[in-house]
Amino acid sequence: MNQTAFTPGQTISGYRIQQVSALPAINAHLIQLVHEKTNAVHIHIANGDKENTFGVFFRTVPTDSTGVAHILEHTVLCGSEKYKVRDPFFSMLKRSLSTFMNAFTASDWTMYPFSTQNKKDYFNLMDVYLDAAFFPDLDSLSFKQEGHRLELEPGENGEYELVYKGVVYNEMKGAMSSPGQVMSRALLKGLYPDTTYANNSGGDPADIPKLTHEDLKAFHARYYHPSNSYFYTYGDLPLEERLNFIEEKVLSRFDFLDMDTRVPSQPRWQAPKTMTQAYAYSDTDNIAAKYQGCVAWLTPDIADHFEVLVMTVLEQILLGNSASPLRKALIDSTLGSALCDDTGFDSDNRDTMFVCGLKDIEVTAVPEVERIVFNTLETLVDKGIDQHLIDSAIHQIEFSRKEITNTPYPYGIKLLVGVASVMVHEGNPVSAINIDNDLEKLQKELAKGPFLEGRIRRYFLDNPHRLLFTLVPDEGLETRQAENVRHELQARLKSLGEAELAQINQDMAALKERQETEENVDVLPTLALEDVPPEIEIVHPDTIKGITCATAFDKATSGILYFTCPAGAGNIAPDLFPMVPFFARAFTNTGTKNSSYVQMAERMDLYTGGIFMSPFSGTHFDQKGEGHSFLALQGKALDRNIDHLFDMVDEYINAGGFKDHDRLKNLILQYQAGLEASIVGSGHRYAITLSARHLSTAASIDELWHGIEQYIRIKDLATRVNNEKTRAQALAELEKNLSAMACAVMRKDNFKPAVIGSAASMVQADKRIEKIYDNLPNGSSQAFYTPQIETYTLRPYDGWMTNTAVSFVAQSFKAVRISHEDAPALSVIAKLLRSLFLHREIREKGGAYGGFALFNMEEGIFSFGSYRDPHIKRTLDVYADACDFITQGRFTQTDIKEAILQVCSDIDKPETPAPSAMKAFYRRITKLSDEIRKGFKDALLGMDKQKVVETAGRYFFRDESAKGISVVSSKPLLEQANQALEAEGREPLVLHKI
Repeated sequence: MNQTAFTPGQTISGYRIQQVSALPAINAHLIQLVHEKTNAVHIHIANGDKENTFGVFFRTVPTDSTGVAHILEHTVLCGSEKYKVRDPFFSMLKRSLSTFMNAFTASDWTMYPFSTQNKKDYFNLMDVYLDAAFFPDLDSLSFKQEGHRLELEPGENGEYELVYKGVVYNEMKGAMSSPGQVMSRALLKGLYPDTTYANNSGGDPADIPKLTHEDLKAFHARYYHPSNSYFYTYGDLPLEERLNFIEEKVLSRFDFLDMDTRVPSQPRWQAPKTMTQAYAYSDTDNIAAKYQGCVAWLTPDIADHFEVLVMTVLEQILLGNSASPLRKALIDSTLGSALCDDTGFDSDNRDTMFVCGLKDIEVTAVPEVERIVFNTLETLVDKGIDQHLIDSAIHQIEFSRKEITNTPYPYGIKLLVGVASVMVHEGNPVSAINIDNDLEKLQKELAKGPFLEGRIRRYFLDNPHRLLFTLVPDEGLETRQAENVRHELQARLKSLGEAELAQINQDMAALKERQETEENVDVLPTLALEDVPPEIEIVHPDTIKGITCATAFDKATSGILYFTCPAGAGNIAPDLFPMVPFFARAFTNTGTKNSSYVQMAERMDLYTGGIFMSPFSGTHFDQKGEGHSFLALQGKALDRNIDHLFDMVDEYINAGGFKDHDRLKNLILQYQAGLEASIVGSGHRYAITLSARHLSTAASIDELWHGIEQYIRIKDLATRVNNEKTRAQALAELEKNLSAMACAVMRKDNFKPAVIGSAASMVQADKRIEKIYDNLPNGSSQAFYTPQIETYTLRPYDGWMTNTAVSFVAQSFKAVRISHEDAPALSVIAKLLRSLFLHREIREKGGAYGGFALFNMEEGIFSFGSYRDPHIKRTLDVYADACDFITQGRFTQTDIKEAILQVCSDIDKPETPAPSAMKAFYRRITKLSDEIRKGFKDALLGMDKQKVVETAGRYFFRDESAKGISVVSSKPLLEQANQALEAEGREPLVLHKI
């Protein structure tokens, strides 16, 4: 049945169709249904996308901060009525070609979504997800593993001590080490004191141990019922098949349950309030300037789709770019380094929220931040909002609606996440996607007079439900929290009787036995290698009459023209090479010789979807394996704005400048703040980059440009530009260096432009590119190589100290690159180690959020890593044991098949037309030929156990003398790990301060 044949009132598989709506912006139809027996809600988005999506989610309303919703999300995926294996979710990752599999816990809903291109896989995964969500085992051992448990471990004095363990417990210890997470949770608690949002749905580490197994089961019984459920399907598979499947597997077994789980609106205040919240920060050198201050308001109900659109427009006007008046006023105040964490409009909760402020300020600046915010808003109301700001905001909304990408999630998943909160709070999902009527209404309101100015007064100036919030750095907080837990557990240990201690030991033994038991997972559905398409996606450039300068890709891009132009970085002076990432950032963010950065930012938002530059460095994929370094200038615009796009590109390239020192200073401080904020959240990535920095020139540059080395250099520069005595000289040197880098890059013969879009738009773009190229200075050959710079050669063996309650442990060693015959086996080994060994040893036993193995085929580097890990020394031991596991061949041909499926899932992930063409173009730049890709996949599909074991024997040894080891953690945890290493006669890690 074609989607357009569905009609309201029609019944299918026990469902009644309520509404059928066209979604012209995404060329789809949305069918809203309700299950007549249970009242389960279902929406289906029917279109031609072969990447089909499924999701089921529940309104979940925690009444405390024990993390019950989050721990339940983990525990339901630990075995169910039909699939009695301890970890069906991670097992299905191995047996699937999914393009996305995960589960989410939000403040008031819990979701289980996936996407795949394979029909058989789709129904396999749906079967597992449905059984897990509605019929989970929820046994006590799974609760202890995923949530929290007590264990006895030998202490420093040789006596046993109690410790808390659990995947979610350690995950949230890591999450709450982030100032941004602390601030986000505190703002919810402060603005919504009378609703579920006052609680930490993820779980506060101090409260998680209070959750009981009975509480968990009761929460599931209350909320995971079809009468409280929402189903979502998307793509080209027939709706009837999906509905029949859900009805047969789940809904036929339930009756309607009368329940009211709605989240009430927060009662509005009559007067503003203030709030402070401490966060752990141990660097006393600059602690006085590590406060954050903001103003936060409660704004419209999420179900009021027109007012949500108005707030989205206001967010773009006030904060959307560097020229936006509120952002500019705050940054130009020089009180702080960047906008505070959580800045912006949040439309996820029943009552929406708006936040703005500054980070890296002194406590005395908090009232000044508030004054700047209100003065700016008052000025906008009194003098009116410039029309171009309104036009820019509406243009950005139009552009984002037209652009369909699979980043960061598949498009069907992005739509699901976008409508979930609307559906949970009884809003209209069609209105959330189809905003044309609301845009038309907005234009009519704007034509009548100062409409948005009135909304600023309503939602900000005259809104008493607001909070002046201060985030306070506390150098002793982490130590006090650790001491409180230690004293609590010491007291607990003393109070335990013999029977209770015996029960703890019994649970430890039972959990260890379960984790080490080899399970028969044949009960789970799977795919065969025959289900994997043997071909690879090949995208060739097109020959278009009238295009002579750029490589062209004729693609259906919804009326958007994409431009990209890599420019070689090899002529940049070696001493300036560390500044390449900042140069890329500054190039399109500091203005030009003709226009200020404010003018350029306004034009960029008004006419484009963004213009930016990014640095890339690596090794060519061909047999020569020479290094490459380049900067990619990219831009995109609606077809009607192509000339505007290239007017700006021309001005950046041929009239660029870095003379605005105030702007340079602000950019440096914002860049430094962003890098600092990313360390705790992405500690695993930093640790891996650190551990691999000695293994190739490209790996060394990766650390120099994207790792801790980049942060340290930028932090030093930020210190100099923020100091009155050194500022002028530092900024003058910076301008000189950036200008020299621009001269080294912006030369003829050093550009390789490409365009993606319709033929007519590309012809128009090519003419503009040719004029830009003709104006470039002569005197340079292509510089797509890596210059002779000083690189790391010594094996890393170090620990890096920062503010975190958990660790990120990495180890890297040299292997071979993609064109080597061993590369397919190494990619399989990475999947085998993660799924068969590291997951069990690091996550299940060790309590870390994750343990993984990565094979970098471009550089020929193999890495181990852990994420939010309570251990350091133990994890390093696990990495050594992993070598024994893989070389001894303790796996089957079925395990290898499942690893091959995982690799194929990675390499065959679909892309929408523009990104697909963009990737094809950059494969040409990096010399990753289709022959290399096809040869790799052919060898991969023919992999057997003998080849895997032979390959493992060539690269995996317990000897660590050539393996880089780097750990990102706290000073106490690193010192504790070194004591444990030295106790075994092993070398301690060399410690550094980040």
